Amino acid sequence: MAAGIFAILDDIAALLDDAAVMGKVAAKKTAGVLGDDLAVGAEKASGFSASRELPVLWAITKGSFRNKLIILPLAFLLSAFAPWLIVPILLLGGVYLAFEGAEKVYEFFIPGHGHVKHVTSAVNKHEKSSTAEEKKIKSAIVTDFILSIEIIIIALGTVANQPLVIQIVVVTLIAVLATIGVYGLVALLVRMDDTGFYLIRRSDDMQGLAKRICRRSGEILVLSLPKTIRLLSVVGTIAMLMVGGGIFIHNIDAIHHVFSFLPAMAAEIAGGLIIGFVALAAEKMLKRVFF
Repeated sequence: MAAGIFAILDDIAALLDDAAVMGKVAAKKTAGVLGDDLAVGAEKASGFSASRELPVLWAITKGSFRNKLIILPLAFLLSAFAPWLIVPILLLGGVYLAFEGAEKVYEFFIPGHGHVKHVTSAVNKHEKSSTAEEKKIKSAIVTDFILSIEIIIIALGTVANQPLVIQIVVVTLIAVLATIGVYGLVALLVRMDDTGFYLIRRSDDMQGLAKRICRRSGEILVLSLPKTIRLLSVVGTIAMLMVGGGIFIHNIDAIHHVFSFLPAMAAEIAGGLIIGFVALAAEKMLKRVFF
């Protein structure tokens, strides 16, 4: 009896050891997309009043967990029974990400794009603000869904030759850590100014060099937040274009050969811009025809 228990424990230990090794490999493979997810998540969660930042971020985080609950079982089922569907799903997600990135580039270069919306919002500011918040949360959750598919598929690819149990453990762990890690860091970023104000207040109770260091540190944090958010907005846009373009370049040989003369990053951005602007033009044409 005792020997049987020890044999079971030994098997569990070996399984966990294999899962840990494969988990490290999967984490390395998905690191790039996780970085993109962080930049996009920070861009999507920014731009709200201080009192709404954490509630909005929590709503996005819950949506991210729901995304993982939907994607994980579907990914395992697709991998087992319909692996040919994985690439088309990734391509659709790539179109959406490229479209999101291209739309932001378009809005940057077309001044006054949202002027009419701004004027009409004066009718009912609170209602419009609430609607805009809900819209941005939904957009963030949809974007998270696409990036989550990319992360989970990449992680699944690294353990495709492993037993099903290890696949489930490793991919689920990567998915959960992706959500906790990304949105935990985003929460720290958006509350940077509060930390700065806290240090400034604390400096009033200090003397000499400690007072100056504490106060200066707080001032740097407060002044850095707007610049950090603007930077992350740019990085998030680039990340969406890179991931969207990269999905096409890495999965369609013809597109890969077209951009083979460019460095990998430049090729992904260029591909994302082209695909994104084609999707944006199609969206605007459809709006004119049907709305």
